[in-house]
Amino acid sequence: MTDRDTRVVGVGALGRVEGEGALRLSLRGDEVEHAALSIYEPPRFFEAFLRGRGHTEPPDLTSRVCGICPVAYQMSACQALEDACGVVVGGQLAALRRLMYCGEWIESQTLHVYLLHAPDFLGCDSLFDLAASHRADVERGLRLKQAGNAVVELLGGRAIHPVSARLGGFHRVPSVEELRPVAARLRQAMEDAARTVRWVSGFDFPDAGCDHDLLALAAPGTYAIEGGVPTVMDAPGLHGLRADSGQPLPTRTFGLRDFGRHVVEHQVPYSTALHSRLDGRRHLTGSLARFAISGRELSPTARQAAREAGLGDPAEGAVCRNPYRSIVVRAVEVLYAVEEALRIIDAYEPPSRPFVDVPPRAGVGHGATEAPRGLLYHRYRLDGTGTVLEADLVPPTAQNQGAIEEDVRRAVHGRLGEGTATDGELASLSERAIRNHDPCISCSAHFLDLTVERG
Repeated sequence: MTDRDTRVVGVGALGRVEGEGALRLSLRGDEVEHAALSIYEPPRFFEAFLRGRGHTEPPDLTSRVCGICPVAYQMSACQALEDACGVVVGGQLAALRRLMYCGEWIESQTLHVYLLHAPDFLGCDSLFDLAASHRADVERGLRLKQAGNAVVELLGGRAIHPVSARLGGFHRVPSVEELRPVAARLRQAMEDAARTVRWVSGFDFPDAGCDHDLLALAAPGTYAIEGGVPTVMDAPGLHGLRADSGQPLPTRTFGLRDFGRHVVEHQVPYSTALHSRLDGRRHLTGSLARFAISGRELSPTARQAAREAGLGDPAEGAVCRNPYRSIVVRAVEVLYAVEEALRIIDAYEPPSRPFVDVPPRAGVGHGATEAPRGLLYHRYRLDGTGTVLEADLVPPTAQNQGAIEEDVRRAVHGRLGEGTATDGELASLSERAIRNHDPCISCSAHFLDLTVERG
């Protein structure tokens, strides 16, 4: 491949992913030799500066990792540190944690559905274009997001980077009276959430599929959000089954303490972010994985919405492997989170204390929750005084990078096979394939530079 054969195409101001990244496609004829998603933001060293901190500090510090899903980082940190100290938080305190997490799911998933992903299906380049042509839809999305923000703000003290959560529970818990206006807002949000599912299910979806292994938490009797057991659904080909065979694929589990043995991180030369492999294979975590592994645990309302949206029957083990249809699964999850939040509020009785004591002790603790974008794992090692000796954070986007690269490669390969494609068309297609997974590269400025190498 000579310099003359190489063309460089820059795509600036991609405002519908969180963070700064670059994509390099190496093409030879109609073949995609390599697709490399490069995250070039400077390393943020969270794991390094957590070392030496007291065991009560990581929940507040790690919430600053992301302004879109701070609750996920707080809850994973709390779980891991409580595990290290031998403390289990239950009862109404655990219910309040799930309620706050529902609020984050509502606001974050709605942000992606309406502001980041829907424009791809409606021929809009930005939210402003979408608002001009679909004003009522955008207003519905903003109402939904505000409902989720209201939940997080009440329980966390503020909607972004909440400050009320702590080891053992909360610094302060709400009264029944304080929850009533939030419940009223959520009841109004139920119809908006149901209409969202119907709206996105009518989009025109490209015919696509993925054969990644799927990884999500699972918990008996509930749709896993704030905890569970890591559960894997292997790619269909491993068992001689087609993804659309209608036969349920088997799942397997492993203990959270063994997470680091199964999900192994490695550095790639073109990115400051680590990549992950699950038992040596590419894997995907997030909404598609949750729906495949725990869809039967959705509420009857959410299951019915999924069936009507064309996702199949979750009670019979429906699996969606079309990444473009992930927007429909996210909308179903928003509907579920609104209903689940209302269920928790209706059953709420203020606990006698806002937290349980978590005295320090030497040990290693593990915690994992389902951030909107997928499984988020934390591990901490403490000494006898509670000082953090080691910290390990494995975010969902780092796990999903291999799957995203493969989806881009397949999408571009298919387009090349249809005939001549311009670099601009390949860039647009690549961006869509990336946005399907809502990567949270960071919580700052956003743009993608695309380099195409043609041979």
